[in-house]
Amino acid sequence: MSLDELFNAVVTGEEAKVVELVQAEVNLGTPLATILNDGLIAPLDVVGKKFSEGIFFLPEMLMAAQTVKSGLNLLRPLFPDTSGGGKGTVIMGTVKGDMHDIGKNLVILMMEGAGFKVIDLGVNVDTVVFLNAIRAAQPCVVGISALLTTTMPSMAATVETIKKEIPQTRIMVGGAPVTQAFAEKIGADGYGDNAYEAVQIVRKLMMG
Repeated sequence: MSLDELFNAVVTGEEAKVVELVQAEVNLGTPLATILNDGLIAPLDVVGKKFSEGIFFLPEMLMAAQTVKSGLNLLRPLFPDTSGGGKGTVIMGTVKGDMHDIGKNLVILMMEGAGFKVIDLGVNVDTVVFLNAIRAAQPCVVGISALLTTTMPSMAATVETIKKEIPQTRIMVGGAPVTQAFAEKIGADGYGDNAYEAVQIVRKLMMG
């Protein structure tokens, strides 16, 4: 048994095999942090890069992310702190007026796979809900998504209000109609074109 097998099983999206291999590594006494970092998180980075390069597509990325989630579910109760999210807290939500969540949910899977605690506010999220969640979870990074061009003004208004009410908040935005230029225009701290980029941006924002 080796972590290489687990690594490859995540990349190929073999959920049942990942669960079996994670349990096998636990039984062998492999350090939990090693299983998490080398067996689950590292391959997810590879999957993300393949997605960015056009080698993998959304189905492959979703399958890999789901395998990691299953592996994490097995490991979480074994850690001394079972609350998870040792790398920080990320609040995620789709803006008011937008009911789409596929992209957001994929980002959440990737975030959890990377070791962050994620608070999912769901879809059609009012600015007040974002503000209350931020106040309760500080410090944190906030991820705001929109799929419809008609809800981009709502995203801009939400970012503006959050920055006004809680200036230290770090905000990342994304979604099909969102661009880097738009993110800069509305005062967001980061923009992710895909779920893999989103994880990299959150890592930077957490450090900054």
